[in-house]
Amino acid sequence: MLTDIEIAQRADMLHIRDIAAKVGLCEDDLEYYGRYKAKIARGVYERLADKRDGKLILVTAINPTPAGEGKTTTTIGLGDALSGMGKSVMLALREPSLGPVMGLKGGAAGGGYAQVVPMEDINLHFTGDMHAITAANNLLSAMIDNHIHQGNALDIDVSNIVWKRAVDMNDRALRKIVVGMGGKVNGVPREDGFMITVASEIMAILCLALDIDDLKKRLGNIIIGYNRSGEPVFARDLKAEGAMTALLKDAIKPNLVQTLEHTPCLIHGGPFANIAHGCNSIQATKLSMKLADYTVTEAGFGADLGAEKFMDIKCRFAGIRPDAVVIVATVRALKYNGGVKKTELKEENVDALRSGMENLRKHIENMQSFGAPVVVAINRFDTDTAAELETVINMCREWGADCALSEVFAKGGSGGTELAEKVLGAIAAHNAEYHPVYDIDDTIENKIAAIVKKIYGGDGVEYTSRAKKQIARIEKLGLDKKPVCMAKTQYSLSDDPSLLGRPSGFTVTVSSVRVSNGAGFVVAETGDIMTMPGLPKSPAAERIDIDNDGVITGLF
Repeated sequence: MLTDIEIAQRADMLHIRDIAAKVGLCEDDLEYYGRYKAKIARGVYERLADKRDGKLILVTAINPTPAGEGKTTTTIGLGDALSGMGKSVMLALREPSLGPVMGLKGGAAGGGYAQVVPMEDINLHFTGDMHAITAANNLLSAMIDNHIHQGNALDIDVSNIVWKRAVDMNDRALRKIVVGMGGKVNGVPREDGFMITVASEIMAILCLALDIDDLKKRLGNIIIGYNRSGEPVFARDLKAEGAMTALLKDAIKPNLVQTLEHTPCLIHGGPFANIAHGCNSIQATKLSMKLADYTVTEAGFGADLGAEKFMDIKCRFAGIRPDAVVIVATVRALKYNGGVKKTELKEENVDALRSGMENLRKHIENMQSFGAPVVVAINRFDTDTAAELETVINMCREWGADCALSEVFAKGGSGGTELAEKVLGAIAAHNAEYHPVYDIDDTIENKIAAIVKKIYGGDGVEYTSRAKKQIARIEKLGLDKKPVCMAKTQYSLSDDPSLLGRPSGFTVTVSSVRVSNGAGFVVAETGDIMTMPGLPKSPAAERIDIDNDGVITGLF
């Protein structure tokens, strides 16, 4: 079989104006970035504001494993399947980060015959949104250090600056740095650090902002640190929000591309789900729901991370809820959760599969608790046996979730017809409701406890002394009545990546708590989670190349 990039490079793409026309967009609604990419001009959503929203389908997954699950691939294939059935459908996805692309995980454009294209552009610079977010982030950093250098009229405590610089690359050497070295002309020396751009608060703000005015207000509300009296200092105190918004004037517009089968797709925003809220922009999702009868979107990593944040953060701010949830799993990944070694996953092992199914069962229960019907998508591999597939299907039905086999990687939309039919059936048979995990006005500790006990299945929460002090300060400032964004390992329901399946009897340790005031949520960091990943021993970048004709190889 051809590689992902070879399939994408052989795609017969339509001009983006033809893709736009499928959902009623005209020439004046587009801002072209070549023949196959466009941004949606301002004012389109306002024009459609009175139109009834289409149905929303959220795709999530079990906890990721080295065996692979294929969530984005399934999302794209489901959209193509619905389109092939004559439905008006649109995808709403996140933009890839260069960190995973050049590192280990890979991009976020799907795979096989279920991809969005132009794949190389989407996985690399795309329309420049990531660079604009990085620039806005680092402008604020520059203005902080310049303000201190120029006399520090705001009396900023240089030992209590919480804002970090950003770069969209895995670079562990930048996690902790010292700036201002080299004498008085170069500023005031202080400790600083970088986070990856997709974990920046500005990324979250872009994804949660409703329009330019909301974006500017949120940027101004960013807390950059504290003065020597312990009071918060905001970005607006530095008069930074106007210039930051100007840098993001195009980045705030959703990007339109297409799948291999010409299904329209909005790709906008790209926050990680383990250290950020893991959902594409509210603007793109809500616009898609106006343009199409069915919107298929995804949330990052497993349902304990991206999907929980989709429900408890994005749905609150956007005033939306999914009409159905698809949970992606593979027989191989379930057996891995049941204790099978990676080298032995191709061998039939129904007992291990049953054990590993407990991970899927917990995610099914969690998604059902939010009030939406659940359909399980089994991303099928040729090593899956009939006994294993029958076991998965029967167990899912016992737990109140329909189950469909998906072969979209190899067959494109036609390989997702069964899944599409069962999703449509679930939507027709259920009136989805919305039940968030916690009351937003509860205490920070109670909200975290609700997530740990209800979603992760843990016994409770332990806090470091540092975290307790940070919570006390947030509450004292009256900034605690916000949703909670948990920063946690993606590999386990717990905060210990080695605890697979459905662990029990564990506690989650919260090491740090900070308020992303512009984004509008509180971040609780658990375990050893890092906001700046590192490259692996053999990064993907070593295998990426380009020839004299501009043909890229090794991307995937």
